Amino acid sequence: MEITVQWIRTSWTKESRGGEGASRRNAAPVGFALPPAGSTTSAHVIRMHERDGFEPHHDREERGNVDVRLREADGRLRVFPRVQPLFALPPRPRRPPAVRLAPGQWVRWQLNYRFSSAMGLRGWSYWLDTFNIAYGPVGAEVFLSTPTLLVDERGPLR
Repeated sequence: MEITVQWIRTSWTKESRGGEGASRRNAAPVGFALPPAGSTTSAHVIRMHERDGFEPHHDREERGNVDVRLREADGRLRVFPRVQPLFALPPRPRRPPAVRLAPGQWVRWQLNYRFSSAMGLRGWSYWLDTFNIAYGPVGAEVFLSTPTLLVDERGPLR
């Protein structure tokens, strides 16, 4: 069965924590139309950064490079994004369980992170990872619609 993966990473610094910068960041899309099909094991990757005014930069990567576990079993797709312990800020005392997609369904899963620089010499930086994952054949605009399932694991970033 086809698996379609779109990974959006939005990154910023304290400059976009409030005011006009936060407005631009919050207006960044959480889903994009899919490019023409690549390989069956590739993912559509979009990166947006504050330094570019959150302009999307599109690329393709192997699905194995995307921090999400995918496993097919019993006619369903099990989806569970990985969170590395080093990148566990904000605290995630209890993560939601993996979701199981039936053919024709898709999930949008969001996680955010806060990082300090090495030895704290620079300010904090922030990421928002959005994983849009569909199971089964889909059209190019699938991730522009409302997801079948939404998992919001965003926490307070202080």
